[in-house]
Amino acid sequence: MNDNSQQFASDNYSGICPEAWAAMEHANHGHQRAYGDDDWTARAADRFRQLFETDCEVFFAFNGTAANSLALAALCQSYHSVICSESAHVETDECGAPEFFSNGSKLLVAPSVAGKLTPAAIREVALKRQDIHYPKPRVVTLTQSTEVGTVYQPDELQAISATCKDLGLHLHMDGARFSNACASLGCRPAELTWKAGVDVLCFGGTKNGMAVGEAILFFRRDLAEDFDYRCKQAGQLASKMRFLSAPWVGLLEGDAWLRYGAHANQCARLLAQLIDDVPGVELMFPVQANGVFLHMPARAIEALRLRGWRFYTFIGGGARFMCSWDTQPARVAELAADIREVMAG
Repeated sequence: MNDNSQQFASDNYSGICPEAWAAMEHANHGHQRAYGDDDWTARAADRFRQLFETDCEVFFAFNGTAANSLALAALCQSYHSVICSESAHVETDECGAPEFFSNGSKLLVAPSVAGKLTPAAIREVALKRQDIHYPKPRVVTLTQSTEVGTVYQPDELQAISATCKDLGLHLHMDGARFSNACASLGCRPAELTWKAGVDVLCFGGTKNGMAVGEAILFFRRDLAEDFDYRCKQAGQLASKMRFLSAPWVGLLEGDAWLRYGAHANQCARLLAQLIDDVPGVELMFPVQANGVFLHMPARAIEALRLRGWRFYTFIGGGARFMCSWDTQPARVAELAADIREVMAG
């Protein structure tokens, strides 16, 4: 096994998909206007509006941390707070960026069920204190699909949205793996976002076959006021913006984004099926997207690593295996066989 072998630590390990690569190569011919005034950026934004069936505002950022943090900052004042799950990426993996870019808006952690927030949990946190000494709740952020590979059903999103409206809260969606959720549920993007009450979506491209780049979609245009200035100030206004936006054209125009999301999900389900009867191995969460979380003995985890497998162990102490747009089923079978062998040993 060498360093170029397909691994399961993260879907960030994968390369660039052919459609994104071809679009970047095409965009590399001739000159285009800078700072987003180019044809590719306009074409990508229009394609998002077609896909989501609404006239949304579209912006592009380099990575998910910037996209989430700037979107939340646009929805908050510094004295506000953001309600999230205890496993939310904004809470555990963004180094305080949401607080930094919002000039101090506090994250309030709510308990979740299989990675998902519930209306009851949101209401409990939002109404815990309402005095002037406590940061005023202003936004709920949820992740679709979640950090543990589960997905919010449309009715769950609608129930959360209704709670948000009742409490006067905006609803933000971290969609780093939004493509996997759409593929898993067989729903149109609109059904999982603005039609369900989501105000802002950060749509992940990096984990879906792009080299770099996320899209920020404001379904309520009034919330996007001066967001272009916010992006500039944060260093997220690319001078050669076409190289952030062109790959989106490649992904979106032929629905490669959805095919690749479905493929990654299928590989995750295959892994779960292949190790389903292995004694001592238990699924921690339902496999609904492209992640498989396993409870395994520490000796088996170490044995897998000694065989060259790369994966993370963090949430609940389990082993996380992520499948990508380009994961090969044969490679999944190799991993499953090694899991079976180390458990037998």
